[in-house]
Amino acid sequence: MNKIQFAPRNKRIGLIVPSSNTNVEPDFAMLCPVGVTVHSVRSGGYDVNVIPDSAEMQNFARHSLDQNLNDLRDARVDIIAYGCTSATLSEGPQFDAQFCAELQEKSGVPSVTTAGALVEAIHAIGAKRVAFTSPYVEALSAEAVAYLIKSDIDVVNEKVFEQELNSLEQNALTPQDAYDMALNTDHPDAQAIVISCTDYRALEAVPALEAALNKPVITSNQALMFACLQRLKLSNQEVVFGGILFSGSLPAAG
Repeated sequence: MNKIQFAPRNKRIGLIVPSSNTNVEPDFAMLCPVGVTVHSVRSGGYDVNVIPDSAEMQNFARHSLDQNLNDLRDARVDIIAYGCTSATLSEGPQFDAQFCAELQEKSGVPSVTTAGALVEAIHAIGAKRVAFTSPYVEALSAEAVAYLIKSDIDVVNEKVFEQELNSLEQNALTPQDAYDMALNTDHPDAQAIVISCTDYRALEAVPALEAALNKPVITSNQALMFACLQRLKLSNQEVVFGGILFSGSLPAAG
């Protein structure tokens, strides 16, 4: 009789994803350690062809929340990851903390928002001054910067795309776009680069950016997985695509 060899599946991450978002799940797959599985539910209630401003994102934060959490509860997840940065980033740290507490109360498991995870990741690498970029409209980007400032992080430079992008256009951006924009956003006083938006395909640009800039780069999806692993008390040292945030050290010179 054959003895089947199989890897353990010890922990489950429950992920709430905006319905048009197709980047957070692939990024989580790249960042997921052995033994951890990701189980997602999709949340809609927004027009993908409309430029996502603050009002649109604030409305999204509440849409289908109870149903999303009920579905993830059925999957017996160990943690809830809220996979949209701007939905709570736009309303400030106090709202984000209250929203995260609501997630945790309703789900019965530890919970983390992407906005909160960004701050946690920046503090984890010891950065006090950052450069910030995203595919957000200017007003939403300004609110994101205000969120970071209220979280004791100085934003020394901020860049957005010249053209306002709807959800599908943000989704279509490439790692090359993320790389070029981040290089353009860097500032001599910035100790790290922050690239916000879970539907921005930026994770794959991190190794090249960190090598070019010799400083950490934090993306929304990278920060969210980092925060999940911290709460699950799991090591992230072996995650290949996690960058300096996960490895704790600058890449070796080529």
